[in-house]
Amino acid sequence: MAFAHFIDLQVRGAIESEHLTCKLGADCKMSANRLAATLFQNLLIVSLVVTATGAVYSQQPSTPPQTPPATTTPTQSPAPAQSPNQPTSPQTNPTPTAKPTSTPTVPAPSPPSSPPASQTIPPAVQTNSSITLDEAVRLANAQVSSLQQAQLNERIAAEDVRQAQAAFLPKVTSPLAYIYTSPAIGQPPGEPRVQSFIANNAIGEYQAFANIAGDIDIAGRLRATLERNRALLDAARAGTQIARRALEQATVEAYYALALTAAERSSAEQNLAAAQEFERITSLLLSGGEVAPVDQVRARLQTIQRRDELERARANELVAADALRVLVGYNPARPISTTDLMMLVPAEGEVERITSETISRRPEFAQFDAQRRAAKQEARTARAERLPQLSYSISGGFDTDSWRPPRLKEHTGVSAAFNLSIPIFDWGASRSRERQAQFRLQVTENERALALRGFNQQFTSARTQALSAATRVRLAAGGVTLAQNNLDASIARYRAGEAQIIEVTDAQTTLAAQRLAFYQALFDYQMALARLRQAAGQ
Repeated sequence: MAFAHFIDLQVRGAIESEHLTCKLGADCKMSANRLAATLFQNLLIVSLVVTATGAVYSQQPSTPPQTPPATTTPTQSPAPAQSPNQPTSPQTNPTPTAKPTSTPTVPAPSPPSSPPASQTIPPAVQTNSSITLDEAVRLANAQVSSLQQAQLNERIAAEDVRQAQAAFLPKVTSPLAYIYTSPAIGQPPGEPRVQSFIANNAIGEYQAFANIAGDIDIAGRLRATLERNRALLDAARAGTQIARRALEQATVEAYYALALTAAERSSAEQNLAAAQEFERITSLLLSGGEVAPVDQVRARLQTIQRRDELERARANELVAADALRVLVGYNPARPISTTDLMMLVPAEGEVERITSETISRRPEFAQFDAQRRAAKQEARTARAERLPQLSYSISGGFDTDSWRPPRLKEHTGVSAAFNLSIPIFDWGASRSRERQAQFRLQVTENERALALRGFNQQFTSARTQALSAATRVRLAAGGVTLAQNNLDASIARYRAGEAQIIEVTDAQTTLAAQRLAFYQALFDYQMALARLRQAAGQ
């Protein structure tokens, strides 16, 4: 069909050329002779090609159904054009476009009878719901997580401060009471009845007061309690910042994990498409009698291996998508995707701008300082328990045995009481609490020193990993280009009969490994950069 179409075009072109020559006034008879010669030459070529093709197919046995070729290119991530050292993204079609002249007996490929590979390999996650990293962090902060627990703890600490401040203010109450006492027994007749209990004032006693009571902080106990609660509030605020940073770090890791698995799945699709194309080429060469049947078996095994890699990549992508959905609050049926990993190339000097001078600004150190102040105030509170305590109580109202106005007015008045409590012996309980607070202070100091060394080690390790990953990105990008060129050359040599099939399969495996190494290097760089920023307190 292709040759017939070609001859038809040649004939139409010759006729139009001769018609134009006649219009220009040339010798129409000579033009007609040339037209006849051209038609005869083209018909002779068609006859030779049809005869050769029929002879080849008549000598070959019936072949099994061939794998349909991949006629469309799978979805490809954009090349990292931001970095001048990064090569362009490798092409997804590993076969050269030009047919070698040394294999004239290979027939032209027939059109595929089944859907192309890009339709039979759907992506595991749709790309119509891509979210940015900032949006993912914002959604994660709004979900129920350890961050919200830390925020609730901060509110609880704020209420403790409010209660400590209220302890300085007088408490106003209004006690109301009615006291009944049975009459005394054995009184002489004619005498008024009196209460049986000597401590009570009357048989029926009515009390109504407005009371103001409080403590005068002469020992500093209330002030120490207030300062302790304020320090704990600062520690809770620092804990909220720590929880927020931890949640953001977990979201960043889940986000880039999904980006890595999506890139690996896309790479697996490209590798499968290349394997299917090579299997098609091998089948055509086998039908022409140019290769052994074992080459087709090896090509099929290569395709099976690429299918297995694609299935594993799809599963990993689905698992990573579920992990990110949990953090951002998406339901399991909602599609989610991230920014293309190929767009996250390292920027020049991005790692060098982060220094260790900002480590001291981490919220963990603010929390340690607040806990240290709280431990000191707790020891001060324990010492205040061994000092005198002064309290007061002022009451105004009536305490009467009758509601009659004269009696009510007679028993109305004000009373004030001041109480000074001097501790003498408590079996060492207050000293034990003081030593306990001092031990907590030492624990906080030790934790701070250990954390400082750990943060410095995290910064150094993250910086080393980030610099190494940036170098690996540049090397892997160049390796992908070289591996793609090696695969193209190996296929061309194989089609020309100059190489064995093992050279092509090795080239395919090398290209797949280089792509995975490139994506893994990009992922490692982003992870190391995020950890470096967290270690530096950014």
